[in-house]
Amino acid sequence: MDRSLLPAQLQHHGTVVKLLLEGLTPLERTWKPAPEKWCPLEVVCHLLDEEREDFRARLHSTLETPEAPWPKIDPAAWVLERRYMEQDFQATLNAFLVERERSLDWLRGQEHAQWANVYLHPKVGPVSCELLLTNWVAHDLHHIRQLINLRYAYLAGSTTVPLDYAGKW
Repeated sequence: MDRSLLPAQLQHHGTVVKLLLEGLTPLERTWKPAPEKWCPLEVVCHLLDEEREDFRARLHSTLETPEAPWPKIDPAAWVLERRYMEQDFQATLNAFLVERERSLDWLRGQEHAQWANVYLHPKVGPVSCELLLTNWVAHDLHHIRQLINLRYAYLAGSTTVPLDYAGKW
């Protein structure tokens, strides 16, 4: 894939996330299909943390100082440590959208960056800048799919009307 097309996808994905989350009722924001699953509030908290502390930070580190250790992250632990379920939904969504714009502004300024740089991860081996940027886009898609599945499951669980007329899910 042409690397130059990926920032535009990140921009579109920010809009998609915003549109998927706008208008959710307070109940929908915290509804989970199962106790171990995430709700929309947890998803948007995760997206905000990943935007600030994972993809942009690690790509920046690899472009600037590929030999330096990456910032440490622990997304699974952050759910409880950062008390995702206690966060303000709208404020978190707004913060994610602001951070996404910061990421896009930063990416637009990387025309002459060292895109061939590779970080040697102690567990997974070489991680290229291309891999990071492409996986940033894939991460968005993963969570967009997750949000769509949550919206569908909530609808299915909130009605007695069969949804099979809409097509097979």
